[in-house]
Amino acid sequence: MQKAGSNQQPNASAADKSREQVMAEREAKKLAKQSKKQKQPPNQTPATTIITEVEQTTITQKLTTTTTTTTKSKDNNNKNQLSLAAASITPTTAAVATNIPVSADSITTGEKTRDQIKAEREAKKAAKHAAKSSKSVKANNVDAVPQQLNNLHVAAKTTGNETAATEVSSPADQEKKKPPLSKAERRAVQEAQRAAKAQGQTKTKAAPITQAAASSAKATPKVSATPVKEPKRDSESPAKSPVKLSTLKAERECKMKLFNHLASADKDASLFVNDPNLHPSMARLGVQYAERTVVGSNARCIAFLHALRQVVRDFETPAKKEFGRSLDVAVKHHVDHLNKCRPLAVSVYNAYKQFKNQLTQLPADQPETELKDQLEHFIDTYIENQIGKAAQAISSSMQEKITDGDVLLTFACSSLIQFICEEAKRRQVAFRVIVVDSRPFCEGQEMLRRLHAHGIPCTYVLINAIGYVMPEATKVMLGAHALLANGYVMARTGTAQVALVANAHNVPVLVCCETHKFSERFQTDAIVYNELCDPNQLVMSGKCCLNNWQTKSRLTPLNLSYDITPPELVSAVVTEVAILPCTSVPVILRIKPDIGY
Repeated sequence: MQKAGSNQQPNASAADKSREQVMAEREAKKLAKQSKKQKQPPNQTPATTIITEVEQTTITQKLTTTTTTTTKSKDNNNKNQLSLAAASITPTTAAVATNIPVSADSITTGEKTRDQIKAEREAKKAAKHAAKSSKSVKANNVDAVPQQLNNLHVAAKTTGNETAATEVSSPADQEKKKPPLSKAERRAVQEAQRAAKAQGQTKTKAAPITQAAASSAKATPKVSATPVKEPKRDSESPAKSPVKLSTLKAERECKMKLFNHLASADKDASLFVNDPNLHPSMARLGVQYAERTVVGSNARCIAFLHALRQVVRDFETPAKKEFGRSLDVAVKHHVDHLNKCRPLAVSVYNAYKQFKNQLTQLPADQPETELKDQLEHFIDTYIENQIGKAAQAISSSMQEKITDGDVLLTFACSSLIQFICEEAKRRQVAFRVIVVDSRPFCEGQEMLRRLHAHGIPCTYVLINAIGYVMPEATKVMLGAHALLANGYVMARTGTAQVALVANAHNVPVLVCCETHKFSERFQTDAIVYNELCDPNQLVMSGKCCLNNWQTKSRLTPLNLSYDITPPELVSAVVTEVAILPCTSVPVILRIKPDIGY
């Protein structure tokens, strides 16, 4: 019984080991089949042999490990059988993969023999040599790409056919397959193919057109009927007619690149309708801004504050939202709408900043009705202090400068200058006013009408005659749209010319401006920031040379709203604080919050 048990154990172990040997044989056969399937050019055979040699070494190592386990068994007969089986397997695998001689003695010993060590060293050397050769092959392929592209272009020009181009570009590469290309190489080849296709398509398109033209020329009879279809085609497609195309091109060319960054009033109806978040008072104000029915810094600021009061009064806080933040978002939406209709005036922008500052200071523990009352009170006090009382203070300081016999020269229309002249008339000062006006808005006519209604003697001239009336003037009083931080005065277009002529005749120039029009912007010209008006307003009638200016190439009427007057031409700036030089604007901007305005 002991002998039988001892005989069964080696047989079981021999069966297990025979399975491993069978698996090794199957792997060797699979590798042999894969090597046969891979059809590679003759110059890359070393790479395949290297792969098979490495695999052979791994197989031999597996077999040696299996044989070493067999040496530990006590039975010498099983030991001989396993060694013979391993010897019978390894030559077959070696014959499939490479012609490396492997003996049974070297496998059964459990240690690498000299032949195996030499085979491994040769395999490593061959692997290094194959890596170097693959790198050189890739470099040669990269260098050969531009040559192939040149060959493609030459072939496309000569034959005009993509297949012929590929045949001419690679006569030698057709014999052997190329190795896999990199991404850059593939992109270059694709671009070359696309270029060749584009050239071929253009030539193929041009060929049928010429053939059709030749056939139509041959088919036309000698006696032709009246051409009725050609004008019908022009009438059917007016958008493609040469006249319309020329007008569109002229309109595009007439846009001056120097002033493309400037904004202008927008009268598009889509801005004023179909906006549920827009208050009716703000929509009405936007239309008035765009159509210039509300003109002037003070008038625009007062109208904005009145519309803002309506927005605050009708505002309802959404559920689970804070009153101050939600109202700030709603007011910002309305201000953006007004800015689209017409760029905001400096006075309007400053009023909006003060209102936002007031919103941030609202307490959170008070009811909504009290907060609305506080905001409405702030709006009323702002109008009263910043505009009403400021005008009274400026007028009182200017009354000391106006005496009997003075001739005051003013430009365009200013509500502050009108208030000063009316106050001087109430004081029964004998003076007269020269109103200088300019196109296209002719706002001086409104100024003339208001002054004449109060019984003030006036003279009305256009700006081209200012040189004739300036010697009669004793003082020049000008309004302002804004006073910049560097002392420059931003006012209606033509103000700088009036100040320049007055400076040439040694006539003092007084600019009357409230502090709520002071701006922190620095500007020395009228190009960086300005407002564009409709250029069609410069066309007076059908006989004007600017009529149909869109159809005239390289002609662009420029209609700017404001110009910049340098501080050297201004004698003083009259504010509600004091009569100051233009350079004192930063001081007023710094102390203004402390004063409480």
